[in-house]
Amino acid sequence: MTTQYETVIGLEVHSQLLTKSKMFCSCESDYQNAKPNTRVCPICMGMPGVLPVVNKRAVELVILTGLALGCGISKTTKFDRKNYPYPDLMKGYQISQFDQPIAGKGVLSVQDAEGKSKEIGVTRVHLEEDVAKLLHRQESHGEGYSLLDINRAGVPLMEIVSEPDMRSPEEAHSYLTSLHSIVRQIGASTANMEAGSFRCDANISIRPFGTSALGKKVEIKNVNSFRSVFRALKYEEERQREAIESGEPIIQETRGWSDDRGTTISQRTKEYAADYRYFPEPDLPPVQISREWVDEVKSWLPELPAARRERYLKELQLSEYDAGHLSTNLEFSILFDKTITQFPTDEPEKLAGRSKSVCNWITVEFARLINENHEHPANLSPMSLAELVLMVESGRLSSSMAKTVFDKAAVEGGTPAEISDALGMSQISDSSLIAKTVATVILENPEAVSDYLGGKHSVVRFMVGQIMKKTQGKANPKMATEMLETALNDLR
Repeated sequence: MTTQYETVIGLEVHSQLLTKSKMFCSCESDYQNAKPNTRVCPICMGMPGVLPVVNKRAVELVILTGLALGCGISKTTKFDRKNYPYPDLMKGYQISQFDQPIAGKGVLSVQDAEGKSKEIGVTRVHLEEDVAKLLHRQESHGEGYSLLDINRAGVPLMEIVSEPDMRSPEEAHSYLTSLHSIVRQIGASTANMEAGSFRCDANISIRPFGTSALGKKVEIKNVNSFRSVFRALKYEEERQREAIESGEPIIQETRGWSDDRGTTISQRTKEYAADYRYFPEPDLPPVQISREWVDEVKSWLPELPAARRERYLKELQLSEYDAGHLSTNLEFSILFDKTITQFPTDEPEKLAGRSKSVCNWITVEFARLINENHEHPANLSPMSLAELVLMVESGRLSSSMAKTVFDKAAVEGGTPAEISDALGMSQISDSSLIAKTVATVILENPEAVSDYLGGKHSVVRFMVGQIMKKTQGKANPKMATEMLETALNDLR
């Protein structure tokens, strides 16, 4: 009998915080566009004799994140030295937090593999400093060397550690995207994975179903996209199962992910906490977090994605898919909410349908423009989007016309009415004009009329096409179809 195995996954997410200065000095934290080694000082360069000072704003953003995740906030927190001799760590140690993190014991609800809600425990949220960046170079003759850019060293870095509660790569993906949405929407981080401000280390192990002991875990380091995290976990899940089935031991180790190869690659044997030789940071006193301070930070919390999703479901009657898609994207949800407020308030019975239309324009057409242009179109206002929806609803614009108008409004600006007038786009909904065109098409296509009367109703599509051709695509297709069928039936 083949043994069935259960996958156990926990995630450690590092997110750079949105502060003006670094964690322990006054250097600017925005290093992305700066020349190498220009955002540095003796403190973040690890010079002897310097004294770090805690960045209050960074502490507040960790408290804010902890509250958003339902964590308890410590009354006292402290910093510790985490010792390891990496070349990107000038001091030879990293200032982090060990046994007294800022926040802990939270929970994040996600969708499991069957689409049901599942709670994933959040072990802790703590604060540390980021390390410098190594740039590897290769000479044409084969010799290599590395350059060190210290600009990133000392940037406030928040680590969010989950419990090993995820049982599939799908659940891990749901957790990661939900967490990403939260830290962005509360303003804690840009969470830009491509820029390295949101990074994930995934821990995965395999055990026989029905057992409680955890298997030997493998850590997959610094995976920089949602897709890569999912692919890496899928690969590692299968690799470990095959290894166990063939009698090979699973080694507790750190592995890297290669997108090109589609495989994980062994890097080093996994360290234990004791290997880091943690001890309290002697240059920083413990930080006291009063309940008044926590209450003040709590007042900054915006509507969180889960609450927004419920509002979309109950108040606007969006589908589960639409509500989930909108609520996890900050730019989309802001545009959506502002657009909804532009509709007349005396027609509440139409709000659900209009909400669905706005959602489609944003999640389909607006998303398409972002992908095509690699940036957010800046000229689409909520008022213009609401106007466009109403013009389609009234029959003034057809769906195809509206897409053309939408693109111009989003990229170039202007109202839909102005754009449609300038382009000569206005759907014909005048019944007398459509009736004349229907009569002409019937007279010009006697064979198609005969086919229809003989029971071949598929010719209606052809004849509607002729109507659209004669009106240069401006006839209301729904009206044209209905009036054509009425006229043909009257010939029986």
